[in-house]
Amino acid sequence: MSSPTIRIAGLGGVFFRARDPAALAKWYEEHFGITQANEHGVWIQQAGPTVFAPFEEATDYFGPAGKAFMFNFRVSDLEGTLSALAEQGIVEVKHREVMDGIGSFGWVADPEGNRIELWEPAKRALQG
Repeated sequence: MSSPTIRIAGLGGVFFRARDPAALAKWYEEHFGITQANEHGVWIQQAGPTVFAPFEEATDYFGPAGKAFMFNFRVSDLEGTLSALAEQGIVEVKHREVMDGIGSFGWVADPEGNRIELWEPAKRALQG
């Protein structure tokens, strides 16, 4: 007897610990427009690709040791986004990279040191 195939419709949420959850939620709203639309924190985002990828436990890709996750946000204009963030005093924490067929990447960090990867997908990546 075979197991039924389960299909997930999409990413339903991102939940993480913070020293000051209210202040950090406000920071994400001010700098990235991620609003807390209701008491449950629902944020309506644009449709597009989502990467689900476990990494080796010893990776340094997420930033400082001890960080178990990294946010990856899709943007339509990486250069413009990084410039706007720089004007707000938020500096890059890693050099920009381009991956053929995948897109361009830049990295910043939130006030609690969580790394944020900004991804401008290549046209091919958007086509699935």
